[in-house]
Amino acid sequence: MNDPLRLHSSTTIDEKLRLSKALQDITNRIHAAQNIKQILVDLKDGILNLFNTQSITIYVVDEPRNEIYSMFLAGGTQLKEIRVPISNKSIAGYVANTGNVVSISDAYDHDELKAIDPELSFDGSWDKKSGYKTRQILAAPIYQNDRLMGVIQILNKKVGEGKFSLEEKGLLHEIAEVLGVAFYNQQRFTRRRKTRFDYLISHDLLTEEELESAGEESHEQKETMESILMHKHKISKEDMGRAFEEFYQCRFVVYNDKTVIPGDLVKNLKKDYLRRELWVPLGKINGYINVIVDDPNNILKRDAIESLLQTKQVKYDVALADDIIKFINLFYHTPGDEHSFTELLGRMEDEDTAAEDEEGGDVVTESDSVIMQLVSRIINDAYNRRASDIHIEPNVGRKNVEIRYRIDGDCALYQTVPFSYRAAIISRIKIMSNLDITVKRLPQDGKIKFRRPTGEEIELRVASIPTQGGVEDVVMRILAKGETMPLEEMGLLPRNYDELVNIISKPYGMVLCVGPTGSGKTTTLHAALRHINRPDRKIWTAEDPVEITQYGLRQVQVQPKIGFDFAAAMRSFLRADPDIIMVGEMRDFETAKTGVEASLTGHLVFSTLHTNSAPETIVRLLDMGIDPLNFADALLCILAQRLVRTLCIKCKEQYHPSQDEYDDIAESYGREAFAKLNIPYNNNFKLYRAKGCETCDKTGYKGRMSIHELLVGTDEIKRMVQKHATVEIMREQAMKEGMTTLLQDGILKSFKGYTDFKQVRRVCIK
Repeated sequence: MNDPLRLHSSTTIDEKLRLSKALQDITNRIHAAQNIKQILVDLKDGILNLFNTQSITIYVVDEPRNEIYSMFLAGGTQLKEIRVPISNKSIAGYVANTGNVVSISDAYDHDELKAIDPELSFDGSWDKKSGYKTRQILAAPIYQNDRLMGVIQILNKKVGEGKFSLEEKGLLHEIAEVLGVAFYNQQRFTRRRKTRFDYLISHDLLTEEELESAGEESHEQKETMESILMHKHKISKEDMGRAFEEFYQCRFVVYNDKTVIPGDLVKNLKKDYLRRELWVPLGKINGYINVIVDDPNNILKRDAIESLLQTKQVKYDVALADDIIKFINLFYHTPGDEHSFTELLGRMEDEDTAAEDEEGGDVVTESDSVIMQLVSRIINDAYNRRASDIHIEPNVGRKNVEIRYRIDGDCALYQTVPFSYRAAIISRIKIMSNLDITVKRLPQDGKIKFRRPTGEEIELRVASIPTQGGVEDVVMRILAKGETMPLEEMGLLPRNYDELVNIISKPYGMVLCVGPTGSGKTTTLHAALRHINRPDRKIWTAEDPVEITQYGLRQVQVQPKIGFDFAAAMRSFLRADPDIIMVGEMRDFETAKTGVEASLTGHLVFSTLHTNSAPETIVRLLDMGIDPLNFADALLCILAQRLVRTLCIKCKEQYHPSQDEYDDIAESYGREAFAKLNIPYNNNFKLYRAKGCETCDKTGYKGRMSIHELLVGTDEIKRMVQKHATVEIMREQAMKEGMTTLLQDGILKSFKGYTDFKQVRRVCIK
């Protein structure tokens, strides 16, 4: 009989010989590789055969970007890249950052990862896409002459559990040494980079022959190389950008039609010259003028730019010729008869003026046609960009006038204009809104009815306020007439929707919608009215102003200056046979008292208040002096709401949050209430976050939605109102009865991927 021990020993020797031969063979193939792509993609399976594992990934260092990258074939034919930042947040990134070998028995074991480094986490998104389940990981750095060249990582032992063995670690170290020499030689002996397209060749996106052919075609057709490569050879704009960034060692800038026009920089530059020379300034960054140009290495062009801009403080970035021309067209030209912002500024500079103001600048008056066109342009652009407010802000210190738009709740700079135009712009706005242009030390309020070039009429609410330095700010709120939204599209959670529909179907009582200015209260009330708007019901509304029109409603705009306020309007309505009354706002005791009385005399009353939450509204009204017995009888419900920015549906990405983030959300929601949701922290717990794309102007957010807090006037709540109970007691009772707070409602909507927790926290506390 054979000796089992001897047989085992023989097998081990044979295995070692096989492994040694295979190692020598793959080493020769690695050193014979023509480029890095061949090692990463074509030889990967050969290297994997050395290990008794399921998968291998080899990364190469990209020093300028402080990243490591690998390549793989998608769908068997399409070459794609995966990039990882060199940091302690990912396993491969940690190995590259620290130079440590990492061996992990369970990639999903949070404690095991944190024991290695507190920042370390495992991104399971790739597993979810591929259906592959990562368990063990062994990763080692690739060095040559003490210089980091990359990282090699193997996944999942085919046999056994736990971490990889010492033999497997030793073998991985040997392969890492071979790869280090190969990567070093590839970098050392590769041809010197002579063109900005070398990245495309080194990453196997283009061959030398194709590049040479594109050069000849470019010369014959008098078309740019970039255009030919992108259209004929299907090189993506992203890859072209990476090639340019690697060659020029600067940013690659892509066209964005929301870019702020640098009026003070381009007003003295000729459009035709910029188009011919292919450069344009984009703005100022930390004291440097940021210029995009087609060739940042062109010394003659840089000298000309610095001469025209009269400064050496210039930071150059690169862009495609087509994108540079688009930027120039954006800055100098607008479709139609309207003049561009830059042209208007240029015309201001060219106009002859005899006098100078106290700052030594040109005197421009509000009656000048160029000022009239400039203000019209500001309003039209704000409307086109979906802005809710326009801010005109003269800055005494910086000697300029900033114009900012509020879009989706956030302010963003639109343009800057010279300081000497401040008085003319503000006086023009005052004239349009029938304000006194001689009064500059007192706040004033007014309205503008503005007709757009399309014939559409919009209304703006104007407020002028004196500010430090003897100047005035102006804020204009755009009150665009809108269509009524259906109640089903208001983003109400099922409990809130069912309760609200049931309440507004009642014949009498009071429904209040509360929240800060601009939180969508009027839109919600109109959606509720639309739901119950039928020919057998007479509905009166008093608003200031009438922003949303709806057929079937008799809508009245109040005029406080002549004594026709909300209280007066309500008294009139009660004599006009109403079924339902909506009053824009309960600003004072008289309006609130009239509303309560109307609801007790058989009418359904809708109104709004400026309070922070539903329970606080009750205390506010009682503090106004409203009789608690009458108010308790009248109250049907109070709906508090806020608007949060929504994630862009084109680019939002799903991710697995950390334990700390999960705990923060649970704590904010309320531990007991969150436990009832039965949402455990495991690998299936996913949230969504902003990423950024062209659709959302790289912000990751587009549009807004409501979050709600609905307090229903139950018998117990009514008893508490009569007893003057505190806000905390009423909130606890309402939550027992099913109310979700604003914060809880927002968190539930973040779970559905509509928004993220950061945006919810921005607009509400509890």
